[in-house]
Amino acid sequence: MPLSRFTLPLAAASLVGLAACQQPLPGQTGQNTQQGAVIGAGLGAVAGALAGDRDDRVRNAAIGAAAGGALGAVVGNALDRQAAELRQELGPQIGVVNTGEQIVVTVPGDLLFPVDSATLTANQQASLRTVAGSLNRYPNTRVNVIGHTDNTGTAAYNQNLSEQRARSVANALIAGGVAPQRITTIGRGFNQPVASNATPQGRQQNRRVEIIITPN
Repeated sequence: MPLSRFTLPLAAASLVGLAACQQPLPGQTGQNTQQGAVIGAGLGAVAGALAGDRDDRVRNAAIGAAAGGALGAVVGNALDRQAAELRQELGPQIGVVNTGEQIVVTVPGDLLFPVDSATLTANQQASLRTVAGSLNRYPNTRVNVIGHTDNTGTAAYNQNLSEQRARSVANALIAGGVAPQRITTIGRGFNQPVASNATPQGRQQNRRVEIIITPN
């Protein structure tokens, strides 16, 4: 049966959904390259299938799938390499998670700042220079810097502190050569905890800055 203009996009969307359900396993540095290729191929097929006359759609879908797959593989491979480099360079105290769509670098707030302060500690400025160097090596990304606090103090105080800390980290990245237009700063206050604020250990986990790196 001939493929319709609706059948091809649905098939491609199924490929994208399948890839999205696959979670990278520890040590599988090529997983995101494969996943990116599948998603890119699906999206390329959709674009190709919707372009041209009926007789051209199958051909266009195949061309789009090939081009999209190649581009998706390049993006996925870059994420894999950048995440692996950051893990090696930053060490175990700083979290680096590759979700397949972005890299999340989590720096504990107590490493970055004194209590109730948005002034960076001298020893962590080196870590941020390392992140800046990585961002400069992989320039085709955008960066969200997100500050988080625990729930000690008022909501307004913590919101302001989280915004100031995000800006301090962003300024350090800019000082390291990252273009300011690539960076967005966000303060979340104590609204997105990752642990209970009922214990000192939980509050310590919640005080953090996330640097989220997303391909353009």
